[in-house]
This record gives sequence, C-alpha cells and structure tokens, in this order.
Amino acid sequence: MPFILNNDNWLEFENAHVWHPYAPMGGDYLPYPVKCAQGVRLTLEDGRSLIDGMSSWWSAIHGYNHPVLNKAARKQLEQMSHVMFGGLTHRPAAELGARLAKLTPDPLEHVFLCDSGSVSVEVAIKMAIQFWHARGSSGKQRLLTIRRGYHGDTFGAMAVCDPETGMHQLFTKVLPKHFFAEAPTVVNDADWQDAHIAGMRDLIEAHHEEIAAVILEPIVQGAGGMRFYAPEYLRQVRSLCDRHKVLLIADEIATGFGRTGTLFACEQAGISPDIMCLGKAITGGYMTLAAVLTTAEVSRTISTNPPHAFMHGPTFMANPLACAIANASIDLLLDSPWQERIASMTEAFASHLLPCRNWDGIRDVRFKGGIAVLELSHPVKMASITRRCVDRGIWIRPFGHLVYVMPPYIISSSELTHLLAAMTEAVAEELAASG
Repeated sequence: MPFILNNDNWLEFENAHVWHPYAPMGGDYLPYPVKCAQGVRLTLEDGRSLIDGMSSWWSAIHGYNHPVLNKAARKQLEQMSHVMFGGLTHRPAAELGARLAKLTPDPLEHVFLCDSGSVSVEVAIKMAIQFWHARGSSGKQRLLTIRRGYHGDTFGAMAVCDPETGMHQLFTKVLPKHFFAEAPTVVNDADWQDAHIAGMRDLIEAHHEEIAAVILEPIVQGAGGMRFYAPEYLRQVRSLCDRHKVLLIADEIATGFGRTGTLFACEQAGISPDIMCLGKAITGGYMTLAAVLTTAEVSRTISTNPPHAFMHGPTFMANPLACAIANASIDLLLDSPWQERIASMTEAFASHLLPCRNWDGIRDVRFKGGIAVLELSHPVKMASITRRCVDRGIWIRPFGHLVYVMPPYIISSSELTHLLAAMTEAVAEELAASG
C-alpha cells in the first residue's frame, strides 16, 4: 500500500525532510504553503491571498493558471509529454527554435534547447571553449566577467559568479579560475568616461590569448545585487571582444522577454552577442526550459571540426511539453501590450518608491523596466520582513540588503499600488524595529 501524507501531516513531513533553496534542513524559517494560484495571486492553505511580486523568481510573466498556456499544455499532453531528442525530433522544438531565431538580435540563428538557466550557462561556456579549440586556439580556456554577477548554481556557472560577494565562496578552491573585472558603476550613458571600461580593457588586452569569452548580464545584474549599468559599457565590451578575438556571451536568463523594457536587454545597447542564454520567462513559469543561441560561424566551426559535434546533450533536452508551452507563452507575450504594461510599472515605481530615498536606513532606490529595488543600509531580516509582507497580502523574497519586486506583467494598476504600498509599509516597520 503506498505511503500517503494526509492533510494533517504533509506539511510537518515537508518541513522536516524536503530541502528549500539556500535554506537549512529543518530551519526556523518555515515556508508558506500554497494551495493554488490564479492571475497574480497565490492562495495559501490557510485561505490568505497574496499578490505575487516575484513572478515566481521572475518567470511567471503572464501570472498563474493562464487559459492560453493551460490549453497549450493539455494539447501537447494528448500527443506526448516527452521524447528523447537524440536521433528524434518534434515540431514544438522546431517552432520554438524558429521563434527564438526570429526574435533575438541578428546574427543569432542556431538554437540549443536545454533544461535550466544554470545549464544554459554551462552550455554557453562549453560552446565558447569548443569553438576556439576547433579554431586551433586550445589555449583559450578561461572566461572574463564582471564582479557582482550571478550566473547559476552549477559548477561552470558558479565559477563566473562573484567569488567574494556571491553565494559560492565555500566552493572557491575547487572551481575553475577565471578573470574578474570590477563591476561597472556608471548608470547613464550621459555620465560615461573612459575610466569606466579601463579595468575590463586591461584584462582583455593582457589575457586575450587565454580568454575564450566574456560573459555578463546585459544592463541588469540580477541575483548578484540587482544593479543597473549604462548601455555604453556593453557597447565598449562588444568592441573590445571584436578587437581581441574574444566571444561575448550575454546571460539574458533574467532580463529576456521584456523585463527591462526591451525584448532583450542587449537591445538597449544596440549590440548582439556571439552567444545568448535564455531561461526563466521562456515558458511563462510553467516548466523548466532554457535556450542557448549562437551564430552560424560558431555553430559551423564546432560542427565541421573534430569531434564534429557539440559535446552536450541533456536527457530532457527540447522537452516537447515545455517547448509547446514556450511557443504559446512567446505568442501570448507578443500579442499583448507588454511594452505599455512595463512602462506603467516604471511609472508606478517612480511614484511610490522615490520618496523612500529620504528615509533613514535606505541606501538607494532604483528601478528599470519591470524591476524595482529598495536597498537598505543593513542586511534584511528575511523571516520578519517576509512575515510583515504576508500580513499585508503580498509575496516578495528579499535577500542581502535588498527588498525588490519583479511583478507579473498582467498585474493591474490597483494590484500594483497595493503591492508597492505594502512593500514600503513593511520596510518602514522593519526599519523602525531595527532602530
């Protein structure tokens, strides 16, 4: 007879035996149990309704339980939920590849479909190294990136996260050693000075024979600190990579599909990378899926030189169910007034959050597109500030010194107002309690 948890003991078992991200087993900070989700709202087991300000870690851009995405999932399930991609293929993968090749900046046109954002970074790193190996430059084995970045939790991805301020210091001794330039501090092109690119330029000029690629998050550094920087920095990096024969990898996992106000953040600099990583919002938060796009030059070089194949192949690569939902999600996005929705968010952020700059205990207030950040002068107490937010009917997930929101694009004006008012009230109460 199967072991079944009942309504009285399932949460007790879960708290004692099931791990959560970046959390201890059996810790004091217990997760909030969700019963169902609809639109922008999460309904807890105790009946409370929360406006989700996180889009489930930036992925559920259309909200929850969307009829269009539900229909796409049901239709694909009736055909097949999965089939191996090795030696077989299917239409949802081809259609997704066509959409991505059309939407991303030229000359990106070849698509590798994989499992998650972290895996897409692994794929991009391997792609860059294998490209140079095929070109006879096997010494180009290292990466160059900027500090305060975050690219994922697998080993290759961890190695290009910030080794000091990031979350992976424990593994520093076993990770590959790469080059790190200081993170850009200039926010606007109008303030650009040559000194802002000097550190990156010095490292490329000194080590370009070792460097396979520069990898960075365009315009917005996400989980490494929710920092924004000027498009000119990205243009300068593109120019340096071209000059010194180094590939450029754009990690658009968090920024892709409209979050910053353009479909992809690198569009704000008017540049195209050699390799682009996509994930998170690609399926509208329904299933895990990611994609790596590259140019014909990169793919042809890899494919026409030994071992005459790109050496990566996940079990669930190009999962048909995920691809079908991704196709529906992308169409849903493009058919919606997403630019207007993002612009409305930006206006609301300015109206509700800029006054917080005058508060004691607030170091900075910043926003771009559908991202808004309150940076505190001291680390947030996650358990207490989360409780204050839940008590006010919102869900956000602070970290470090940051309290931030990235709401679903479909959030209404009244829901957004409630979210931001509750967020600022919770922060004010937390600051008062901290003295």
